[in-house]
Amino acid sequence: MKLIWNGHSCYTIETESGNVVFDPYEDNYVPGLAPLQLQADCVYCSHQHPDHGASQKVTLTGAPCHVTVETIDTFHDPEQGALRGTNTIHILSAEGMRVAHLGDLGCTLTPEQKEKLQGLDALLIPVGGFYTIDAHEAKALVDELKPRVVIPMHYRGDGFGFDVIDEVRTFTSLCDHVVYAPENYLELTSETPEQICVLTLSQFSRR
Repeated sequence: MKLIWNGHSCYTIETESGNVVFDPYEDNYVPGLAPLQLQADCVYCSHQHPDHGASQKVTLTGAPCHVTVETIDTFHDPEQGALRGTNTIHILSAEGMRVAHLGDLGCTLTPEQKEKLQGLDALLIPVGGFYTIDAHEAKALVDELKPRVVIPMHYRGDGFGFDVIDEVRTFTSLCDHVVYAPENYLELTSETPEQICVLTLSQFSRR
């Protein structure tokens, strides 16, 4: 399984059972990021804000997609959606592994929701704060869920991202076993060791 970071919270997950894109963003919306030109068998969006819900940016292949995707209904803010609406967590299962994309999670999860997120092989989690949970809240959730691999997303980097959200180092400074990948992807296998994996944004994803 290959987890590819396209920028912000947009990921392509390539599996033997099909290729999936999560949370594509609209052109000229996320500062510093180039327009998306993606292809996949299916696309899922955590919510319909422009930086997450641009499903039209993904050309569908028409091929069957046999991955299993479960959902958990959550909120984009700590006030039951009163500020920014709802958010959907997606849990993809393929090749005997489970990967969760938390979207723009902005609330505390219930014990029942946390139970559904146990045993993850990889967790894609927002860490930038303001619009989502912040670095400290993300670290606390990681400590509870104990996924094998954690990939932070939705943060401000060198020349990209919203000014109001935090840098990834605020999150990584709280963590052990941090790995800085030289590429914008991770090859996830059953042998991939426990780690916090910070991917490097591809030059093609930058303006």
